[in-house]
Amino acid sequence: MKRKIKIMISCLLISQLFLMTVYAKPDWPSDTGIQAEAGIVIDADSGTVIFGQNIHAAYPPASITKLLTALIVLENSSLDDMVTFSKDSVYNVEQGSGNKLNVTDGDTLSVEDCLYSLILHSCNQAANALAEHVAGSREEFVRMMNEKIKELGCGESHFDNPSGLNGDTQYVTAYDMALIAKAAYRNKKLVEIGSAISHKIPPTVNNPDGLTIYNEHRLVKTTDEKSQYYFPPAVAGKTGYLIKAGNTLVTYAEQDGRRLISVILKGSPRQYFVDGKTLLEFGFNRFENLPIIGNEKDYSKEGGSVTIGGKTYPSSDLLLEPDKVVTIPQEAKFSQLDKSVVTDLPKKSPDGAVALIQYTYNDRNVGEVYLLSKKEQSVSNVPVTGTGTGDSKDMETTPDMGEKEEGNSALKGVGARAFFIVAVLLALVAVGTGTVLLHRKKETKEIARRREERRRRLKENGEADAFEQMLKKRRNGKQNKNKKIK
Repeated sequence: MKRKIKIMISCLLISQLFLMTVYAKPDWPSDTGIQAEAGIVIDADSGTVIFGQNIHAAYPPASITKLLTALIVLENSSLDDMVTFSKDSVYNVEQGSGNKLNVTDGDTLSVEDCLYSLILHSCNQAANALAEHVAGSREEFVRMMNEKIKELGCGESHFDNPSGLNGDTQYVTAYDMALIAKAAYRNKKLVEIGSAISHKIPPTVNNPDGLTIYNEHRLVKTTDEKSQYYFPPAVAGKTGYLIKAGNTLVTYAEQDGRRLISVILKGSPRQYFVDGKTLLEFGFNRFENLPIIGNEKDYSKEGGSVTIGGKTYPSSDLLLEPDKVVTIPQEAKFSQLDKSVVTDLPKKSPDGAVALIQYTYNDRNVGEVYLLSKKEQSVSNVPVTGTGTGDSKDMETTPDMGEKEEGNSALKGVGARAFFIVAVLLALVAVGTGTVLLHRKKETKEIARRREERRRRLKENGEADAFEQMLKKRRNGKQNKNKKIK
């Protein structure tokens, strides 16, 4: 009898261990590393921190500061505005910082040309001149910079100048820099500028024939497949260097409809590019994005109701903010996410928002989405279609299905019911894939647009052939990679 009891207990223990193994969430991958002191990679759409190392430690940013400068300039000026270089903007820079454009006081260039010089060529004089053009003085522009980062949620950084040169209280964390880059690369023009291989600057006093400048970011410009810097997903970015800062780097990359950003602080020569690439490869290869619409089921119960913050809403009145995703390990499932519903909403919440749903995985924030009320939202702000709530009915134009009408209106009611049922079925089928496909279609069009724009600029500079060869090598690289996978 004792032997039988021992066997039964052993079987129970084994079964419990088996159940724990089956239902345990996969760990968050962290088996990567970088040689730089600090670094981070985030998903630009969900905001998820995929990997971080010393992400809240402050370091001098060097010239990656110019991404923030460019963003503020684009938000507060026109590309064809003319910028005049003052004597102060040209000569009031620290000794040894150079003058890459060889500009002098009185030179004029467009905002667009100055931005290309700022991002591709890292010209400090362009940073100063743009700051004066936008704000009237560098001091006022710096105030705008620090106000902007507060708006973006950066609480660990401070800027002293628009160029990134040394400042007594100029520092940034990898986490804050990722937030700045995330906002910057939402701007299509900034992506276009940062992805350019070269740009022709018009004539100035010291450059009567003009000047061609070139991208300094090796992950963006390298076309040699044998190079350690070859990384086709890299689209744009910014380099930086100071003795105190070491090498700093921001890289924006796109692959299979996903958008990632990596930041490197206090890196070492050449290795900092490898570190940036390592983080991006880790993010693309080990994680995936899942659309919230189509996976979130708790607010789409047909005919049901949902109570939020003490107020009850018909499920048919609720919809999820479109195009939102969560970023999770490839082995994980949406059903394994934990979520919390926040009703004390931020001031800049969308019109009609009744709650903010925040998702976590093993205590990591992996995405969020606003829950909206059709009745409370402005019709012009968020479209009603394609929401994945299981109810595509227009609340204002569709008759109440519970009302009885006289004569021919009864037949219209039946037709409306049939139409509604068909619409719901079509929505359920389409919502799981429609949003993702639409997002990828938009991404494809945008990449094609930027590529065509780059062709145009390079053709003007007589470098179109080199660009075509680069594209051919990248396509061949992807094909060879696919063959190896097979």
